Amino acid sequence: MLVLGFESSCDETGVAMVQTREHGVPTLLSHALFSQIEMHQAYGGVVPELASRDHIRRVLPLTQEVLEASGRSLAEVDVVAYTRGPGLAGALLVGAGVACAMAAALGKPVLGVHHLEGHLLSPFLSEDPPEFPFVALLVSGGHTQLMRVDGVGRYEMLGESIDDAAGEAFDKSAKLMGLAYPGGPLLARMAEEGDPKAYALPRPLLHSGNLDFSFAGLKTAVLVQSQKIMAAADVAQFEDLPHGVRCDLAASTQAAIVEVLVKKSLTALKQTGMSRLVVAGGVGANRNLRAQLNAECAKRKVRVHYPEMHLCTDNGAMIAMAAAMRLQSGLQAATTHYAFDVKPRWPLDMI
Repeated sequence: MLVLGFESSCDETGVAMVQTREHGVPTLLSHALFSQIEMHQAYGGVVPELASRDHIRRVLPLTQEVLEASGRSLAEVDVVAYTRGPGLAGALLVGAGVACAMAAALGKPVLGVHHLEGHLLSPFLSEDPPEFPFVALLVSGGHTQLMRVDGVGRYEMLGESIDDAAGEAFDKSAKLMGLAYPGGPLLARMAEEGDPKAYALPRPLLHSGNLDFSFAGLKTAVLVQSQKIMAAADVAQFEDLPHGVRCDLAASTQAAIVEVLVKKSLTALKQTGMSRLVVAGGVGANRNLRAQLNAECAKRKVRVHYPEMHLCTDNGAMIAMAAAMRLQSGLQAATTHYAFDVKPRWPLDMI
């Protein structure tokens, strides 16, 4: 079975082709991705209307690229999948509209996919796919969650962010430091040159006794610390500080976020008795997070699985894979009912 998947939940347009196998994990045949980062940088963040219009421009050329790379024709596609939510309503409607129109024209079934389930199952696209059951640390954009995963669609929420998520803490802290959008990856690169112990920043909810996350207070602490540093140096802009000082604050910020993620993940593993951890979502590409998780899990004989680096951000491959795995498991059937809606807000435990 060939599954063609579309992702358009925010500022990346992704298309991919996945083939199911009689036994084992489906195979990724090809995928194509276009990021709108350069377009949104001028505004310091994603502009929903511009994002939607750009998805319209990109989706069909990317589809053609995927078909050519896979060596398959549109007529051979068995199921068309798309991101139904969560995400920006207008952006989601582009992918949903294209997918449902294409499926209707082909007379093939269609399937709406949960964006976060796509991230959650994206490590199955790697060369070292996990096996069920496992604990999942999902760190994607505005979501930070720990889940027990016993199979496709069998998810138990263990803890989640109650305000700012880890990705937001990276991006908002970076913006306070005057870094361009998206600031999170830039902050991480600066952190590689800094001292993670230079500034004592809080580790919110680290000793809360539960597995929930809160990073809003850390963002405020970064703001206060940056103001103190600028006052001491008698400069008006954070960018005017010496490079080493800025790198130290970046490293201290990253250290606070990573420590909370690592320790909460280890607690989740201990509470569930699991010996396998899956990390997914954009923050899962953070090298410092990977290094610390690898080191701590190795001590505990825990296997850690990640998506490939280029599949950590939003992409069509994870949507096609999630659809294929749901169909393969018999958990959900695709439909030839082509009327569609989208769900900008859609909790993962409600699918």
